[in-house]
Amino acid sequence: MNIREETKQMKLAAPLLAAMPIEQRNRALALIETRLNEHREEIFEANRKDLSLALENHVAPAVMKRLTFDEAKLADVTQELESLQSLPDPIGKITLHRQLDEGLTLTRVTCPIGVIGVIFEARPDALVQISSLCLKSGNCAILKGGKETTYTNRILFSLIHEAALEAGLPAKCLLQAEQHNEIDELLACHESVDLLIPRGSNAFVQYIMNHTSIPVLGHADGVCHMYVDKDYDIAKAIPLIIDGKTQYTAACNAVETVLVHRSIAEDFLPRLADALHKSGVTIRGTKEVNTMIPVDVIPEGESWHKEYLDLILAIKLVGSTDEAISHINTYGSHHTDCIITENEETARRFMTLVDSAGVYQNASTRFADGFRYGFGAEVGISTSKIHARGPVGLEGLVSYKYKLLGHGQIVGDYASGKKKFHFRDL
Repeated sequence: MNIREETKQMKLAAPLLAAMPIEQRNRALALIETRLNEHREEIFEANRKDLSLALENHVAPAVMKRLTFDEAKLADVTQELESLQSLPDPIGKITLHRQLDEGLTLTRVTCPIGVIGVIFEARPDALVQISSLCLKSGNCAILKGGKETTYTNRILFSLIHEAALEAGLPAKCLLQAEQHNEIDELLACHESVDLLIPRGSNAFVQYIMNHTSIPVLGHADGVCHMYVDKDYDIAKAIPLIIDGKTQYTAACNAVETVLVHRSIAEDFLPRLADALHKSGVTIRGTKEVNTMIPVDVIPEGESWHKEYLDLILAIKLVGSTDEAISHINTYGSHHTDCIITENEETARRFMTLVDSAGVYQNASTRFADGFRYGFGAEVGISTSKIHARGPVGLEGLVSYKYKLLGHGQIVGDYASGKKKFHFRDL
C-alpha cells in the first residue's frame, strides 16, 4: 500500500464527508453497532488468536489486559456507539456572528479537521472508538493499531468500513495501516494529513513528535497523583486510592503516586497499607514512609516521574498543600491529579495551581475518560494546552472557519475613512 497516494485521496474525500448530513453519519454508527454484534463470534475468535500469539511472545500482563476483546468489551463499545449517536452534531455550530458594517457579516463556524492519523496501542476497542468518533465528527481517519492485535483489528476495521460504505460515506473515509514501516511513511504526509494522534509509550510519542512536521496531539505518559490533605475523610480516601490504582492498572489515568500530609501519616498510612495489601498492591516509598509501614524503599535520586501501569504504588509524605502542588507540577505528566480533602479553600488552591488537564477533588483519577465525561468516547487524552486538552471527544476533533458575507465592499473604503466598521454582535 502506498500511504502517500492513499492519504492524497483521503484529502480529496474529506470535504465530501464533512458535507454529509448528521443523519447519514449517525446511520454509519448504527450500522457499525449492528455489524459488530452480528459478527461477534468471528471477532472473539480473531481476538483469541491474538491472545494466543501474545502469550507465546511473553507479552506483559498489563498489555494482555488491553489486548482482550470479549463480551464485556463489546458491550462497552456498543454503549459508546449508542451514546455517540445521541450527541449533537459538532459540525456547523456558529460560535461568532458579527456585523462588521451594514451588509458585511462575519460568522465563525465549526468544521472537521480533515484527515487524522491515529497511531494507537494494542487495544481493539480503541479502533472502534477512534473510527466512530472520526466519522461522527466528519473526519477521515488513518488507523494504525499495535501489532499484537493484528487479527482483531483487521476484522473490526473490515466491519466498520463496510458499515460506513453502506451508509453512503466516501470510500476513502477510513484507511487501516498494518505494517510498522507505514508509520514513517505516514509521518511524511504533511501535505495531506492534518493531525496526528499518537497513543503509546513516552518514547514512542516523543519519536512521533520529533519525526514529523504534521501537528501532533496527545500525551506521552500518565503519571497521576492523589494528595491526601490533613483535612481528609478516611471513608472517602481509601476507596478513592484503591479505585484509582486497581480499577484498571494499565490505564494512563490510573494513580501512580500518593502524597500524604505528614501530620496524618501515622494514623492514615497503616490503614491504607492494609487496604492496598488486600488488593494485591506493592507499595514503594521513601525511608520516612518505611518508618511507619513496610515498603520497598525508593533509592535517593530515583525520579518520581514513573508510570508503573501495574499493581505498584509510590507513597511520599509532604508538609503542606503547596509542597504537594510543587511535587505534582515537577514530576507529574499534567494528565490527571486529585486532592482528597474536606477543606474547600485548600481544594480551590490545589485545583487552581496544579497544572494538569484534569484536576479533581474527592474523585478517582479513573474518571478522566471521554465516555465518562459524556463525550461518547475519546480518540485519546491530550496534555497539550493548544487546541484540545484532556479527553479528546467530538469537540476536540473540529476546528473552525470564518465565513464573510458581503455586498461588494472593498477594504480601500475603510482604509481611506470613507466607511467605518461598527462591529455589532448579532
